Amino acid sequence: MKLRFRPYTLELKHAFTIATSSRTTTPAMLVEVERDGVIGYGEAAMPPYLGESQDSASAFFRRVDLTRIEDPFNLEEIIPAIDALAPGNTAAKAAVDIALHDWVGRKIGAPLYRLWGLNAAKAPVTSFTIGIDTDEIVRQKTREAAIYKIIKVKLGRDNDQAMIEAIRQETDKPITVDANQGWKTRDEALRRIEWLAARGVVFIEQPMPKEQIDDTAWLRERSPLPLIADESVQRLDDVLRARGVFDGINIKLMKCTGLREAHKMIVLARALGLKVMLGCMTETSCAISAAAQLSPLVDWADLDGAVLIGNDCFDGATIVDGRITLPDRPGIGVIPR
Repeated sequence: MKLRFRPYTLELKHAFTIATSSRTTTPAMLVEVERDGVIGYGEAAMPPYLGESQDSASAFFRRVDLTRIEDPFNLEEIIPAIDALAPGNTAAKAAVDIALHDWVGRKIGAPLYRLWGLNAAKAPVTSFTIGIDTDEIVRQKTREAAIYKIIKVKLGRDNDQAMIEAIRQETDKPITVDANQGWKTRDEALRRIEWLAARGVVFIEQPMPKEQIDDTAWLRERSPLPLIADESVQRLDDVLRARGVFDGINIKLMKCTGLREAHKMIVLARALGLKVMLGCMTETSCAISAAAQLSPLVDWADLDGAVLIGNDCFDGATIVDGRITLPDRPGIGVIPR
């Protein structure tokens, strides 16, 4: 099996601002694995705050030797071995994981969701994400999200109320909030959540810094809205620690090393009674379509990453009337443009 990779820069349609950073592009790596004339596609999307880069991903890929693989279907051994090559590098690892899964599906001739026994018709609606911005841009983005049934808004700075009020000037659709660790004290967080609960908000994602576990548990006991972990839960080992602190978890392929671990995280979260959300970075339809294969298993999805960029180089999963629509194609279902 051969591994190929190349850098690609995702160009955002609007500046994307969260509580801790802002950007107009996202560095990415596009990956291919090939054997027996079959090509599987993968992607690493690496917003700078994750600590990965095109250079670090390239260095990691050079350590991955797929030529020794005897049985490419043996992913339960192959992917942990790749994970063990170096610490971190979760997006780079996800790119290889996605490409290997895509190859398996293409070789068999079936979509991954079918191999997992899932019903594509049960894929949930996806939210549309609005970053921190001026009232005018927030209202513009809200209008652009007309087909979506739910709006996700980034908060965590000093204009939280203005952001919500700008959205409410345009729509009464349900809103989910991602504070990206922006609220620093539990009393502040509780006041903000109580205000948001009266304005059609469904849940709060990562309200406080991930280190403030006791404060978050205190907040959960008093919050009128569910709390969903994002930065606090990145990999499988983190899921158990979320019980009693959060009501659910947000799983992102770029943080958890890909589809294999994401599936295991969903199974464990369900066993612990936690709600599950599938999230994304700004990504092409390659990584979005990969995550979408698991979407029939989750409560909520935030898989709008490809519609936030202007240079998507794949055709794959689409959003129809606000709902994730999986293509009836093998593997992750993508076609390079």
